[in-house]
Amino acid sequence: MSDTRIRAQALPTSTPPTTTSTPPTTATTTTTTTASTSTSTSTTVRGQAPGKDPAGLTAPGLITILLGSALPMIDFFIVNVALPAMGRDLDASPAVLELVVAGYGVAYAVLLVLGGRLGDTFGRRRLFLVGMAAFGVTSLACGLAPDAWTLVGARVAQGAAAALLLPQVLATIQATTSGPHRARALSLYGATGGLSMVAGQILGGVLVAADLAGTGWRAVFLVNVPVALLGLALAARTVPETRSDRPAPVDVAGTVLLALSLVTLLLPLTEGRAAGWPLWTWVLLALFPPAAAAFFVVERRLDAAGRPDRVPLVPPSLFALPGLRRGLALVVPFSTGFGGFMFVVAVALQEGLRFGPVAAGVALVPMAVAFFCVSLAGPRLAARFGSRLITVGAVVQGLGLTVLAVTVLRGWPDLDVWALPPGIALAGFGQGLQLPLLFRIVLAEVPAERAGVGSGVMVTTQQSAMALGVATLGTLFLSVESVAGMRDALVTTLAVQVAAIALTALLSLRLPRAVG
Repeated sequence: MSDTRIRAQALPTSTPPTTTSTPPTTATTTTTTTASTSTSTSTTVRGQAPGKDPAGLTAPGLITILLGSALPMIDFFIVNVALPAMGRDLDASPAVLELVVAGYGVAYAVLLVLGGRLGDTFGRRRLFLVGMAAFGVTSLACGLAPDAWTLVGARVAQGAAAALLLPQVLATIQATTSGPHRARALSLYGATGGLSMVAGQILGGVLVAADLAGTGWRAVFLVNVPVALLGLALAARTVPETRSDRPAPVDVAGTVLLALSLVTLLLPLTEGRAAGWPLWTWVLLALFPPAAAAFFVVERRLDAAGRPDRVPLVPPSLFALPGLRRGLALVVPFSTGFGGFMFVVAVALQEGLRFGPVAAGVALVPMAVAFFCVSLAGPRLAARFGSRLITVGAVVQGLGLTVLAVTVLRGWPDLDVWALPPGIALAGFGQGLQLPLLFRIVLAEVPAERAGVGSGVMVTTQQSAMALGVATLGTLFLSVESVAGMRDALVTTLAVQVAAIALTALLSLRLPRAVG
């Protein structure tokens, strides 16, 4: 496997732009009233000042938690361009380098729901501070790692720190904002995800190329340390403390079974290709269905028992909420397609068109800019068009990928960075219309005392779907490439992604038209 292939292959486990939010958006006036009441009565809010947002989140506080949300997203992408340098410096094999990425992604996904529950119980600002501090410490450990296996262990710990940090962002937004304040906060969250996706890729390339003070690839981790220190200082002053009024002990059995379910699914999907799909990957995949079934049975029994001293980690009753259930059904194809898109485009740009890491990141800038701009306009557009905005966004995204496929067919292999923006920008525009609004719909009816759990479920679904997209669309891409060449492989994969987007558009028609 070439260095470039290793670098591009790592991209899929990252997650992209964007990731989850916690809003109450609703289809009816009655539901909106209920959600607002839940926010005000079921969550303890501390640090509220007169004249601020009704639930206490100021503009500096929002900026601070958005900074916290950007760190885990950027770190998905910033490491990818540094993998070849890591391999040379640490004498690491391709499979070990893949673990540098997979270890972070799996630990992150496995612990997200638990991180949300801990925030509900012990305080979201407190867990935000703990997660931020842990992220800084583990980033330092990554940057100082003397060998490859130490780096893998530090990356697993860094993923665990990210799982403590990120759910508090969305839970704090839900617990401390309402109405248009919440809509704006969620739009900014979506925009932050879009920018983080590209910033990580470009920043990683710049830092490795700059070789600051001879640090080389280590700078991609060390840069997190001062940012984490800044985040700690700001959060202590600007972020209000919120928590559930009815905290419950951790569901140990549910936590273990959920971890087992996600590990048996995500580890073989993210590591299997680099390892050549050995027997252990198939054994783990075979264990996933019984592990997931056992998790569901345990959680359903706890939920039905209704005991305050034994609350399930993921209450199945959450999925009785129509918005969450229908919204997650759209998140899965959206995130699957996004994960696959990032993988195949990264391979095509760096291996097929011979773009360097910085140039490959710059090629995605139009997507991030379009995503950012439309995310800011999202609340106004949603007020006018409701959930049909998701349908329109899917159509625009599909059109963008179609334009990109036609561009590839006509211009390969003589394409440059300037030939790609039309299709890339249209795809980003369509994504920006969909994702922030999906966040609002998924978590609109989640009670405030379960805000952390709802956030964790959302991000875990998104991360798992992206891993699935990498495994399926990535395998399709590499299989077609070996037979028909990279141009046809890219076009074929884009066509399959357009079909997944069509599914998203059809499913969006089942959503209630009105959005709160």
